[in-house]
Amino acid sequence: MDRLTGLSAFVRTADLGSFVAAGRILGLSPSAVGKAVTKLENQLGVRLFQRSTRSLRLTEEGRAFHERCRRILDDLDDAHAGILQTRGAPRGRVRMSCPIVAYHLLLPVLPDFMARYPEIELDLDFSDRIADLIEEGVDVAIRSGPLPDSRIMVRTLRPFRLLLCAAPAYLARFGIPKDPRDLAGHRSIGFRYPNSGKVQVWPLPGAGDAAGPDIHHAIVCNNMEALHGAVLSGLGIGCMPDFLAAAALRAGRLVPVLLDHLDAPGQFNLIWPSSRHLSPKVRVTVDFIAERLFSDDCHVPCSAQPHRPEN
Repeated sequence: MDRLTGLSAFVRTADLGSFVAAGRILGLSPSAVGKAVTKLENQLGVRLFQRSTRSLRLTEEGRAFHERCRRILDDLDDAHAGILQTRGAPRGRVRMSCPIVAYHLLLPVLPDFMARYPEIELDLDFSDRIADLIEEGVDVAIRSGPLPDSRIMVRTLRPFRLLLCAAPAYLARFGIPKDPRDLAGHRSIGFRYPNSGKVQVWPLPGAGDAAGPDIHHAIVCNNMEALHGAVLSGLGIGCMPDFLAAAALRAGRLVPVLLDHLDAPGQFNLIWPSSRHLSPKVRVTVDFIAERLFSDDCHVPCSAQPHRPEN
């Protein structure tokens, strides 16, 4: 077991480039990982890493040893996953990273997931920060936007729509915009993407261009839940996903505006690290979410015309 621990510590460190990153995956402290690698080097009688205060790189012997050890550990993972499959129900912890707003979609379907897979423990991280799946040991994530990392597998989920909404009290005071140019006389709530720092461009013709609609953001925030709350409070018009606005739209607490001018499809993707073998617990999680996350009752009918609030 000590030898296997040393091999795992060595391979993870070589893969990720640091004792700290390897420790996150293995559930060990950086010093414990370093000691395991040093013990392995002493057992082999060769130096596997060249160490400095700023870098950690494989020696020539370390590179050759890493290739062999990686294949051995992959085979071991495959064998372990195969045994689990023969034992029946998937089990174990699945770490999932999701945008904060995604809890509106996930929470309603979790009871069915837990009933179907009682031996799977979901570790949910709701954050708008984009996690590094490989370095942070995340099993599966929900993301929107570009996906440049070639080390991941992707399953596209059914699309949603972005809506412009306002509270009836706000529209009673400032009027209902009939054309995007009318937004010049309105207060708007903007969303700033946490990772890029850029402010969301509203899905209207010419938005973001000098000749486009004049949109003045009275408030900008980097949390979609905060934007949703500000719009509900009557502070201005905001752009949000249909599933976030759904309950308030049904209750009449929000009103959609400029529907005829919106070109606003949105897309979530389900992603997970690529590997030779997808473990049963991750496979059933991916399949369940892809099946259930955007069922028909998750969508908001957007064809209804906005009504004028009573004075």
